[in-house]
Order: sequence, then structure tokens, then C-alpha cells
Amino acid sequence: MKKIVMYINQFYGGIGGEEMANTAPSIAEGMVGPAVALNSMLQGGQITHTVICGDDYMNEHEEDSISVIDGFLKDLEFDLFIAGPAFFAGRYGVNCGRICRYVQNNFHVPAVTCMYEESPGVDMYRSDIYILRGGHSGASMRKDLKKVSGFANKLLNDEPILWADAEGYFPRGIRSQIILPADQTADKRAIDMLLKKLKGEPFESELPIELLEPVPVPPAIEDISKARIAFICTGGIVPAKNPDRINSAGATHFASYDLPEKELKAGEWESIHGGYDHTYANADPMVFVPVDALRRLEGEGKIGYLHPYFYSTTGNLTNLKDARRMANEIVEFLGKDNIQAAVLTSA
Repeated sequence: MKKIVMYINQFYGGIGGEEMANTAPSIAEGMVGPAVALNSMLQGGQITHTVICGDDYMNEHEEDSISVIDGFLKDLEFDLFIAGPAFFAGRYGVNCGRICRYVQNNFHVPAVTCMYEESPGVDMYRSDIYILRGGHSGASMRKDLKKVSGFANKLLNDEPILWADAEGYFPRGIRSQIILPADQTADKRAIDMLLKKLKGEPFESELPIELLEPVPVPPAIEDISKARIAFICTGGIVPAKNPDRINSAGATHFASYDLPEKELKAGEWESIHGGYDHTYANADPMVFVPVDALRRLEGEGKIGYLHPYFYSTTGNLTNLKDARRMANEIVEFLGKDNIQAAVLTSA
């Protein structure tokens, strides 16, 4: 029976949420959290240890964290390392990719993780390790664990790993030659794709090119002292008790609020963002919405006009589609007031 080590963060390790994100690495013998479900799906392998580390701690103390985890692993015998699933969690995804690459390079065992396509960890580590395509949130945990187990079972049983689309992992930029039947030569495949394209039929290119929508650079404001300025916050600052029910993660809507004349007071405003410690933002909401500085600039004539409302949502785990839609909706409001530029703050 082959042995497996799994890596999870402090939340899935049962230690706590954001308030415990600075937890140092630890290792538990046996299975913790999602490792229990994953282990039941494995064939030919067993999870013998679970490594747990806080998202903030790994992110802010990378070298120390990896050194400690290296110490945990150096006396263990294991054949596979699995991290996550990390879904669309930014720090968790990056940390899963980071530790998988380290273990694979230094312990010479395959490493696998799973995360959402827009997670920053995908672009950072896809060429180094196997990253399976996962769901957006923890609601897809069981589905993602099935993907991980299916792929892990192939590794554990020394089965051949096929190309990215066939196996469900993100392309790694590795090109391999395969022999196709005589009736599927390159010229015939190319002509077949061309005919389908001319007929308007669906076809799949063998060399897909992933394009990101270009964002045009707007012209500079010639005289900022006359500019009409608005303020947008993706740090989740909202009135106490969050009356508009903005999501702490994966936001699908925003809200507009009157921009006060002097300040946002603690107790009247709070952060509902799910991706950082709220302590400082709740003690002083102007950490994210600096009304005092904005009013001072307006009063000193450094800017010409300040829009009477600010717009608030959370950028935490928000996908590009919803982000674009909300941006366009906010732009409609700003256009009615002839706003020329916006100041944005983020977590």
C-alpha cells in the first residue's frame, strides 16, 4: 500500500477561520478534514499524515514554513503529495502550488493540487505541477475530491497520464508526440477543421491560444485640479450589519452609499470581506475609505469635485464575469455625474 501526505489550510484543518490564518505549520498522523473523504476514494494508497498551515503564515513566512514542513517530511516515507482542493481561495491556492512544487522538486515524488481556473495559483504553478480544474467554492468539495482521487489513483497504480484535456488538469506547456491512425494525418485534420469553420460548425483547435481581453489605457487627465473624481472600494466596507447583503466572497453585486462629509465612524461601518483580518478596518473604516484625505484634497483644490457616493463590494473570490458586469454598472452611475476618474482601494 503506497503512502500519501496531504496539505490543507487552517480552516479545513479545523483550527479556525481568518482569525487563525497566522497559524504555524503542524503535522497530524492520519487523516484530518477533507483527507478523510479523499482517503475513502483512493485505490492502492493511504493518507498517512496531514500537514496543516495557516494561509497568512505560509504567505508571509514562506521560507520558514517550507523549512518546517521539510523537517516534517524528511523522515517520512511517502509516494505522493496532495494539496487542497483550494477552489478560488487566492492565498490557499498559491500556497498549495508553492508547497507542491517544493515537495516534488526536493522529495522527488509527484504532487497534485486542484483549484478554480481564475485562482492566481494556476498561472504561477501550472507549468511545474499537476493542477486539476476545480470548482469555485467549497460547495464543490466532494466533486473536486473525486477528480483528485481519480488522478491520484492513476499515479498510485503507475498508469500512463494522458494530455491535459483528457485528464482534467491545466496545460503545462509540455508537447508530446503520439501516433494517430493513417486516416488522421495532419493535413486531413486541418482540412476537416477548416471545413467545419466555413460551415459554422463547432471545432476544436489543436493549438488553442488563450487570450485575455485587453484593457485600454485611458488618456491622462490634463488638469487634475478640475477633475471630477469618484471613490470605489473592494475591501467590503459597508454599514453595520451589512443591510445590502454583499457577499464576503464571490460577490455578485455592489452597493452605493453616501460619502460622509468628515468620516466613517467605527461601529457605524464595518468590513464584511472574507479574505483578511477585519481588526484594523473595523477600528477605523477610513483605512479603506479615506474620507478625510479625499475631502482635504477637494478643499485644497487638488481635485475639482468629489462624487457624493462611494461604491462598495468585495473582490475576494469574485470571478471576472461578475467583476466586469459590476464595473459596467458602476460606470453607468458615474457617467451620469460626468465623472472622469475613480480612486480604488482593495484588500
